[in-house]
Amino acid sequence: MKKYIFFDLDGTLTDSAEGITNSVEYALNHYGISVEDKSSLNVFVGPPLVDSFMKYYGFDHEKARKSVGIYREYFETKGMFENAVYPGIPELLGSLKKEGYKLYVATSKPEQYSVKIIEHFGLAEYFEMIGGADMGENRIHKGDVIRYVMESCGLTNPDEIVMIGDRENDMIGAAPVSYTHLRAHETDQYL
Repeated sequence: MKKYIFFDLDGTLTDSAEGITNSVEYALNHYGISVEDKSSLNVFVGPPLVDSFMKYYGFDHEKARKSVGIYREYFETKGMFENAVYPGIPELLGSLKKEGYKLYVATSKPEQYSVKIIEHFGLAEYFEMIGGADMGENRIHKGDVIRYVMESCGLTNPDEIVMIGDRENDMIGAAPVSYTHLRAHETDQYL
């Protein structure tokens, strides 16, 4: 039986595309790269930024890391709050908590930003822990974050955990921690 529910943040609890794409555009502009269709940057919502700069713009690892620093210049001052909670999320979280589920956030977004966003939108009361990537790139992939939350909270039985997310990296990240039992119909009852 599932007792613990892990939620992704971007694209699952909040629509953060505007702030993320504006921040990515800011970083790309720094390199003289203009973006004609900002919706093409939606691929940056969810996965680790270093990986996305490398995959979609062909940056080497060092340039991708520098790009993340430039991205954060915009994100920390504006982009973080160019964001909105999806309709019905507070009610959903409240209902799940009332039913006795323990709720957690497991996101590839840096934890310090994730905590600020969750608190800003008044969602912190629903979660046992808000876990995210670290700024030093030691914990950036979803599987690393999931393991970190599990270890931090003493959760040892992956069969009691379900991961809810909107991107492939959420499901891939859940696989190494062996709770791949999640099927599309299981998320329907929550989303």
